[in-house]
Amino acid sequence: MLKEAMRFIQYDKAKSIGVVIGIVISTFLIGQQIGIATFLTGLMSGMVDNSTGDIWVVDSRTTDANSLGKLDVRKVREIRSIEGVAEAYPMVLAGGTATFSNGKSTGILLVGSEAPTFAAGPLPEKILQGSLERLQTEAAVSADLYDAPTYEIETTPGTEFEINGKRAVIGAQTNNLRGFGGSMMYTTLERARYFGNSSTTDISAVVVNVKPGYTPQQVRDQINRGIYGLRAWVRSDFSASTVSYVLGTSGIGASTGTLVVFAVISGFFIIGLTMYSSALDRIRDYGTLKAIGASNGYIRRLILLQAAIFAVVGFAIAFALLEGFRQGVQSTGLIFGFSWPVIAGIFGVTLFIALSGAIFALRRITGLEPAAVFRG
Repeated sequence: MLKEAMRFIQYDKAKSIGVVIGIVISTFLIGQQIGIATFLTGLMSGMVDNSTGDIWVVDSRTTDANSLGKLDVRKVREIRSIEGVAEAYPMVLAGGTATFSNGKSTGILLVGSEAPTFAAGPLPEKILQGSLERLQTEAAVSADLYDAPTYEIETTPGTEFEINGKRAVIGAQTNNLRGFGGSMMYTTLERARYFGNSSTTDISAVVVNVKPGYTPQQVRDQINRGIYGLRAWVRSDFSASTVSYVLGTSGIGASTGTLVVFAVISGFFIIGLTMYSSALDRIRDYGTLKAIGASNGYIRRLILLQAAIFAVVGFAIAFALLEGFRQGVQSTGLIFGFSWPVIAGIFGVTLFIALSGAIFALRRITGLEPAAVFRG
């Protein structure tokens, strides 16, 4: 059957190429939107994902890590008294304006936590130049490699600038540690308060590590039951809640989903109509097969096999284009990747589009009377 399917495909190369192009366009658009959505969701939850704690404790109304409220610093002692808490680290999130030697100014988010632990980040493996130790020196903050085009300066250690009119110096250059609401700069707890003009009695959240023998879920429940006005989240749950909240309020989820749906629909009709046209051109050949004994089941399998071949070829071309796109935009800071489950999902959608499009041809061919090919 494979041999016969290939003959049908090769018979009308123009229409076969048209089907493959339709699959390539649909698959590329779907993969592109998934890649961009992956990048954006990474920014949304980046502050939580790049911390070292097991649990985040915030005020009881907060569901988004990018919009933290204020907590009294005395809550840290209460949290430390909870059974199962190994250590609790206060963190401060403060806004500011960075001004550079070239006159460029931009808004930033300062993420401060206690040295030398830096429980709220940055992670040591995310530091390209400098170190956590250098972040403890006078006026030191981190800056990200991919924020350099925004600042229009090099974000290498030793570069001096101002935050809210106060001298600052880059102590560590990070690799893709950026926030959804703006550029993030990590520093010590006291320095974040100093630059952000925050009160020494206010904090934004508490990052908690759990003792061995306890699960984060157990300690989370203990905190939620034992301390009024706070809400503890397992880190992964807080990350997911942040992404869900931002997607639901920003319209990013709806716009991305709409584009994916339209890519599927357009691919379905492009492929379906092209395969239907091709089937009409080969109507006598299909009729001859039925006249010499081929069943409708055989014809269906033959057409679906052609669609599957189109899907495999189209997916291979589209994925090569997606990989080229991914590598091309990586230098601009738009960084994303495709996991194997995502790749399998994209291929599944591609196969679905191709097989669904074949329905147009199936409906026409399976209803064909074998004797029709012998009439004038």
